Amino acid sequence: MSNNAFDHKTDVLIIGSGPVGLFAIFQCGMLKMKCHVVDTLEMIGGQCTALYPEKPIYDIPAWPEISGGDLIKNLEEQVAPFNPVYHLNQQVVEVKEGAEKSWIVTTSIGTKIHTKAIIIAAGVGAFGPNKPPLENLEAYEGKSVFYMVRNKESFRGKRIVIAGGGDSALDWSIALADIAEHISVIHRRPKFRGAPECVDKLHKLAETPKLDIVTPYQLQGLEGNAQTGQLDAVIVKDLDNNEKSIKADVLLPFFGLSMNLGPIATWGLNMDNSHIKVDPSTSETSTPGIFAIGDVVHYPGKLKLILTGFSESACAAHAIHPLVHPGEALHFEYSTTSGVPKIA
Repeated sequence: MSNNAFDHKTDVLIIGSGPVGLFAIFQCGMLKMKCHVVDTLEMIGGQCTALYPEKPIYDIPAWPEISGGDLIKNLEEQVAPFNPVYHLNQQVVEVKEGAEKSWIVTTSIGTKIHTKAIIIAAGVGAFGPNKPPLENLEAYEGKSVFYMVRNKESFRGKRIVIAGGGDSALDWSIALADIAEHISVIHRRPKFRGAPECVDKLHKLAETPKLDIVTPYQLQGLEGNAQTGQLDAVIVKDLDNNEKSIKADVLLPFFGLSMNLGPIATWGLNMDNSHIKVDPSTSETSTPGIFAIGDVVHYPGKLKLILTGFSESACAAHAIHPLVHPGEALHFEYSTTSGVPKIA
């Protein structure tokens, strides 16, 4: 799937392999445009793969419920006929104009890609979890402290402490309640920020022996074997500095993501804080030939939904077509008529 050669030529370069970036491969492929994809992660899928592979998504058309991991698996299968080339575990560090209205893109490991157009589908940019400031935290990371849930079954029968008050904390408290021995939910204030329906479910679970809500408390420390990385307990404190110890095999801190657009922010694009302004009819940025789609984009009325990004990818592909195939008339056809074209 990946290509490690260092010099490439393609029709379209896509930066970001989350669901919107992957669907852009499909939309370009349907217009017979070849795509290469660059992503800083070592696997495709963006946040869906790295952070939420088992988290259910409910607003994908025709899927009443689908996990983040399955959504990426299906998109990968959908774009496979177009033979995309993935350049993973590297970041775009330079973009400069090439000959004949083209671009030369260079990545952090020296890969050079010559392309007619660029689609930025970087989502929130390079991201990582916001970590709690706890002593010896690193010793437990990946062993009994986790910032994502890749496989729910690995937590079966465990005493789990979940810290946070947003959607992720609520969603995983509910999703893991059936398989955990016990869950303690730590939040610094009694009110949670998640969806009201999820807050109601959490409080109903708290009426059972399966789950405790521990508020208003914050994480204070970890107890366990730092050499093996195995937790025994999590120490929390309230606003009056009263401490309590909660027995725990696993700590799941959900304090959001730290996000950084990286070099993209220095490309001279028209920005709105950390978002890229685009023409919503074409998804083109202030720089001709560079387009942006998905959560990285801003325009009046923008909705940060995966399905909105899917629509933006179609607009971008159609706007890019004359750049890749100048002078060639584009006759719009539905996929039921055109089928899926083959790209060498």
